Amino acid sequence: MLLPARTLLRGHKGQTIDSVTLSYDERFLRRKRLTTDAGASFMVDLTETTSVNQGDAFHLDDGRAIAILAAAEPVVRLTGNLARLAWHIGNRHTPCQIGSDHLVIRRDPVIEAMLKGLGASLTLQIAAFTPEGGAYGHGRTMGHDHGPAGHFALTHG
Repeated sequence: MLLPARTLLRGHKGQTIDSVTLSYDERFLRRKRLTTDAGASFMVDLTETTSVNQGDAFHLDDGRAIAILAAAEPVVRLTGNLARLAWHIGNRHTPCQIGSDHLVIRRDPVIEAMLKGLGASLTLQIAAFTPEGGAYGHGRTMGHDHGPAGHFALTHG
């Protein structure tokens, strides 16, 4: 039986026995078997689906902790009119990492072409991707529907 981790330690500064390196998509989980960077397996068994971040740790039932690291993955670093670029990225519900003089998104040829058309300078990189979380604390920004119920109709009469 795998040793379970049922608790997440946010911003863990204490001692850890190992680490697990996860991509952005892999850092959104509830129950999953993971293998540490040293090759040990354990079972994450959280009460709800959770977005975990670099710097957090899984707390094993035996009291030990495993550090969470963000994996390097294909991203694009953007410079240009950041307010305008951020508006268009957000309008498409695309996760975005915000720096003081740049933005970072995951590789997406369609979004990249749009941003080039808006005057962005793009630099392709392989780097850890840690986008901005939701407006109300930890978590992810989730897309929402712009279907018919989300539009207003004007009637004359």
